[in-house]
Amino acid sequence: MSITSHHQRFDYFSWPKAAEAAKRDGATLIWPFGACEQHGPHLPLATDNLFAERILVAVLDRMPEHFPIWKLPSQLFGFSPEHASFPGTISLSAEFLLQLVLEVGRQISSMGFRRLVLFNAHGGQIGLLQAAARELRLQCPSMAVLPCFLWSGVSSLENLIPLEERLNDLHAGLAETSLMLSIFPELVGMQKISDGDHLSPDSPATPPLGWSLEGASPYAWLTKDLSDSGVIGDARQANKTLGKALEEALVEHWVELLTTLMLSKWPPISDKESY
Repeated sequence: MSITSHHQRFDYFSWPKAAEAAKRDGATLIWPFGACEQHGPHLPLATDNLFAERILVAVLDRMPEHFPIWKLPSQLFGFSPEHASFPGTISLSAEFLLQLVLEVGRQISSMGFRRLVLFNAHGGQIGLLQAAARELRLQCPSMAVLPCFLWSGVSSLENLIPLEERLNDLHAGLAETSLMLSIFPELVGMQKISDGDHLSPDSPATPPLGWSLEGASPYAWLTKDLSDSGVIGDARQANKTLGKALEEALVEHWVELLTTLMLSKWPPISDKESY
């Protein structure tokens, strides 16, 4: 499965077909977001984009063809300032990415589409896309905007990834490396996999008690503060079997969630709204 089926791709439509699609009840576009950023010495720069594309293609393949949901072209470049000190990283500014979402979103809404899903696989831009979605929703009140993160809310991951790794596997560690071994093993430099740079209690980069890299009280960290290799986590136990299980868990979760969305009448259309 290398590309999305033709009937799933919005950019393969003719303009009359695009106009017809936008008029369908519950017409939904889903926009994959990735990044071009370092993923340690063993994973490709396009890791997040490859994940977003592959999982979304599999999800759409499992959904009924009559559902009015289509894939937009992926946004490869993202907001990645935390990785800027590593060669290969190309990061857009927060202002640029925000304006990009607003520019595209306004045009999608003006066509008549009722829903826009931001299907994001890069953890470093979760908050930015949430802010963009809120602003877009304000500017386009007749269109629902749903900013999603690929790995969020997937409860079955608890049975696949040990607790310590779920807490500390932030970048290019066990989960990402295993998933890449499942979907594009030829892109994994196995000989370069090494342990990440875990913080010791006396490390200058260790936050004060009660603060954390991520969680309830996070701080704005840069990868160079934590890692010389670019890996934050431990990829040494990564394997294709785990990757396949992760892939299936992600696909099942998003099939269920998007199916629920497509079967709903949400968002409601008020008397004052029109196409």
